[in-house]
Order: sequence, then structure tokens, then C-alpha cells
Amino acid sequence: AAARGRGGEAMTEGWCSMTKVLGVSFGTKNGNNDSICKEALMGAVEEGCEVEFIRAMDLNIKHCTGCITCVKMLMSGQGNMCIHKDDFDWLFFKMAEADGIIMCDPIFETGASGLFHTIMDRFGPRMDTGNNVIATQIAEKIAAEGGKSKAPDPRIICPGKPVSYIGIGGSDWGTHVQSDHAIQSMTPTWKVIDNEWVPWSKRALLDDKVVARAHQIGVNLARAAKDPEHATYQGAEGVCPHCHANDFYLVPGTDKAICSVCGLEGHVSVVDGKIEVEYRHDECYDERGLFRAHDTAEGKQIHGEDIGRMEGELAQLQKGDEYKSRVAKYKAFIQPTMPPRD
Repeated sequence: AAARGRGGEAMTEGWCSMTKVLGVSFGTKNGNNDSICKEALMGAVEEGCEVEFIRAMDLNIKHCTGCITCVKMLMSGQGNMCIHKDDFDWLFFKMAEADGIIMCDPIFETGASGLFHTIMDRFGPRMDTGNNVIATQIAEKIAAEGGKSKAPDPRIICPGKPVSYIGIGGSDWGTHVQSDHAIQSMTPTWKVIDNEWVPWSKRALLDDKVVARAHQIGVNLARAAKDPEHATYQGAEGVCPHCHANDFYLVPGTDKAICSVCGLEGHVSVVDGKIEVEYRHDECYDERGLFRAHDTAEGKQIHGEDIGRMEGELAQLQKGDEYKSRVAKYKAFIQPTMPPRD
């Protein structure tokens, strides 16, 4: 999509050095998601940014099969690859090369759309910052020892990139969408600037407050993209003091609460009629003293190491006769039913 400057003029070559903001809509062509996303991009243009627009439904994005080929390649120092040959890599590198991203997504069953989830699934574990940092270290070690290796594309490692989300709901059912969106940002360790959801979206374009808020989200994102190091969250404060999520898993029979987004663990209490979650220092750090939130560099390192260890254990188990025997038993028990084919 061609971007235009403040006065509506087509952008010239000189704009190429400007801060670039990418808008991605997960909705239908020229629908509310497209329009609200473009309003946010107008806010970015107002701040002097170059903008680009992508409609996710125009792309061929296949589902992750869970084959773990990407993990095996990463953890063996043999690069970063996926078995699928579709538009995902093109989309990812558009995101990776932008200075900031705005995503507009229709709400499905109180959460993110299926297409958003498909793309989110393709991000991890392949595009996980921790996995790619570890894979780079493994590749460098193999090369230093005279072996053949391949490091991941360095563009994949882009932590701290500002990203904003807008969920568009047809009713007032949207209690989970902000958490779904924030979880997507954790794989590449991007920095959430705004995480908004709009109820009753059928009339959203005629609601001046909704349009103004979308515009401001674009302004906020543009400013963050210009100075990502000092960018901060601009949305409404959430219960979780770290990621601002409001979703928690309450451990049955206890007062323990685990943030459904960043995984921070705390304890529920009621103070002056207000529910609060208290976070205790000793429960937010592991035995090595590292912060355990899933979206921190330390948390990513722990997660990446855990994945590498588990994949190594699985590889050894798969070589054993007992593992092979159990797989054979279930394979022989029943085969999947398939629809008729012409």
C-alpha cells in the first residue's frame, strides 16, 4: 500500500530513511479492522513516519504442524528454517524490518482471531528471541571448533520493537483478547505500547472517541518507534504490574495467582474492596536469581534452555525400544477417519 505524507503527497525517496511503522489488519477487506488500522497509521504519518499496510487475509499462511524441525535446526546450530513454503517469512521480515508495528484484529470468542493465532503459532518457537540467541551461540561454538554450522538470520533477533494491538469486537465479549495479543509479543520480546479492545465495533467508525483513540495509538506507537529504548506502555494500567494483564490462573485451594500472560506469580488479596495481586520477590526469581517473567531477556534464556534440554531428552527417548514400542501400539490401535475425496 502506498503511503502518503502529511499533506497527502506521495512519499519520495527521501522518506526511506524515516521511521517506518507497519500496520497489519486481520479483518476483511475495507472492513472495520482495515479502517481502524489505517486511522492508527494516519496518526503515525502525522508524527512524520513512513507507513505500510498489510492485510493478513491476503496472505497464504499455513498452520504450524508442531513437527519441531525448527527447534532441531536451532539447537544443533544448523540455522533457522520451517518446513512450510508460504508467506509467513515475508510477513515476519516485514515486521522485523519495521521500526514499529500496529495490529488490528477481530475478536473471536472473547479472544484473538484464528488467523492471528495461526501467525502467533508460527512465531514460536522458531522466532523466539531466546532460542535464536542460544542457536547463534551454538553455531559460533561449532564453527570455532572447525565444524560446519549456520547461525540464524540476525534480523530475527529484534527485541524491544514497539508494537500496539487493537481488538475489534462485534459485542462486549472481549475479556481475553488483550492477553492473546500480549502473548504474541513475548516470543520475539517486543515492547507493548498500547493494547486496546473496542466493543460494539459495528458502529466503531461513527464513534468519534474510538476513531480518536485509534489515531492516538498510532501517534504513541510512532513516538515509541523513534526512541524504543525509552518507550513505555501507554495503555490502561492492568492488575499485573509487569505486563498489565488482567487474566490470572487461580491455583485451586490456594490464594496463589499466576499471570496468564507473563507468568508472574503472586497472591490474591482484597484491599479496601479492591482485588489486588501481591508479588513477592522470592517467588519472582528462580534459584539462579533471574527474573522469571516470560517476556524478559532472562526469562527467555531460561525458557530457551528448558526447550533445548527437553528436545535433547526426547531425541534420546526416541532411540529406545520402549518408546518405539509404545508409539507402535497406538499407531496399530486406530487410524484417523478421513472425509471422502473425489
